[in-house]
Order: sequence, then structure tokens, then C-alpha cells
Amino acid sequence: MHPAYSVIVFTTASGAGYGLLFWLSLAHVAGWLPEGRWTPFIALALALVLITLGLLSSTLHLGRPERAWRAVSQWRSSWLSREGVAALATYVPAGLLALAWLFGVDAAPTGVLATLSAIGAVATVWCTGMIYASLRTIRQWHQPLVPVVYLALAAASGALLLALILSLAGAETARAVATAGWSLTAAMVLKLAYYAAIDRNPGQNTAGLALGMTAEARVRPLDPPHTQPNYVMREMGYAVARRHATRLRRIALACLFALPLALVLLVLAGGAPAVPPLLLAAVSATAGLVTERWLFFAEAEHVAMLFYGRARA
Repeated sequence: MHPAYSVIVFTTASGAGYGLLFWLSLAHVAGWLPEGRWTPFIALALALVLITLGLLSSTLHLGRPERAWRAVSQWRSSWLSREGVAALATYVPAGLLALAWLFGVDAAPTGVLATLSAIGAVATVWCTGMIYASLRTIRQWHQPLVPVVYLALAAASGALLLALILSLAGAETARAVATAGWSLTAAMVLKLAYYAAIDRNPGQNTAGLALGMTAEARVRPLDPPHTQPNYVMREMGYAVARRHATRLRRIALACLFALPLALVLLVLAGGAPAVPPLLLAAVSATAGLVTERWLFFAEAEHVAMLFYGRARA
């Protein structure tokens, strides 16, 4: 599949924003956010900015962005529509919680708002993952691990951001840093399991099956279907060489997991001030996320390409 930069920005930015919103909400419910209103408010404002930036970026991939609002009308059958509904619904408790912190409201309802915000964040990211996992035409996406990995990466990036914000505010960061550590570890295990799953499955669809023959039947076109590239070939026919994909996987794993985990462990061991390592970990994880998300699209093989002579999809 062609990696659309607008969708890469959407899934990366909104995932980090929802992850930050999730951990910030849980931290408020657990009672270990720092005293005062500004640190929680700034963290929540950053989460909402990232979420909004991602959602707006996603509309750039549409042919008619001004009609994006119509997507929410198909929530009974479309995961994209459910994602839109969940995203809009999450704005309500998250926005009210931000206003409560901004004006210094310290009351029981803030705990309810935080809980609803956390639930909304999980629901929205799950729907995002299911948009891809529900597509049977792409074997790399039609995997049960896809929405789970989306949740894990959102949690890991959000935990890193929360730890960085608390360290910049001079607050106690031990629990946030520890949360970032095990979130990164869990996300790394799940991502490695995902890579192993798609590498084990070479794909069951062949041109022979499409023509009603056996999967092993050797079929080749006598003439190309088109004399020049068309929309399907541009969008569905993007291919990345295996050697490049392997190299980019290693880069993604190193930037997204290995380096941030090492820096998080350094902070937990007390071997350095918290801010510089956590800032470097956040920057590294962002680069790794962008690379990982680019590969997620670039490695995807659509069955439509069987029509154009690709061996398997």
C-alpha cells in the first residue's frame, strides 16, 4: 500500500495524544498527579492538541475533506465511522476535565470525567486499529494483533510524554517513568510477535484461486491490464524491497524501543537527571513510531495486485 503521510501523522500524533490522555486520566484517578492545576492542565491540553492535529491530518487523505463529517453516520457497519463517533465523544469528558483543572475545580466529578476520558481514549484507538484489522484483502492487516499493537504503541508513547512533562515540571516521576518502561516493553513484545506472524504467513490468495483453480496453478497475464499506471496501481501497488524492509524494521525497533528503554532504565537507576534522557527518549520514540507506521503501510499487500501480475497478496 502507498504510505500516505497524512495517515502516518494521524495515527502517530493521535495515538500519542490518546495515550497521554489515558495515563493522565488514570494518574488523576489514582491520586499521584502533582499538586496544582497547571501541570495537569498543560498535559491534557497537549494531549488534545495532538489528538486534534491527528484527526485533522486524516481528512487530508480524503478526496473531499469537507465531507468528512458524513463518516460518522455509518457507525453500525464501519470501524472508521465508529472511530469518529468515539473521538467526538471523548472530547466531551476530556474538555470538561481540562476546564475543571484550568479553573481549579477540585471535586468528585473530575474523577468521573477522567475515567470516561480514559475509556474514550482506549475505544478510539481500538477503532483505529480495527479499521485495518477488518480488511480481509490485506493479509498484513487482517491480524488480531493489529488493534492490540495500536493500543500498546499509544500507551507507550503517551507514558513517555507524561513522564517527560512531569520531569519538566519538577514533579515526582518514578511511577510515570516505571509505567513508560513496562509500556515500552509490552509494546516491543507485541510488535515482534506481529512481525513474526506476518512473516510466517506468505499469503493464501493467488491468481489461480481467483480463476477457480488450485492455489498452486501457475497463471500469468499475456498482456498488461493497462498501458500506464492507474489509481489502483498507485495506491495498492506500492512495494518495498525485503532487504530495505528488514533494515527499516531494525531502525524502528532501535529508535522506538531499544534506545528509549535504555534511557528509561538510566533514569530509574538514578544515574542522570530525568529531563535530558526522557527528552531524548521521546524524540527517539517519535522517529521510531514514524518509521514503524510507514512500514505498516508500505509492507501491506492488497489482493487487487494479483490482477497486475503480483505472485501473492
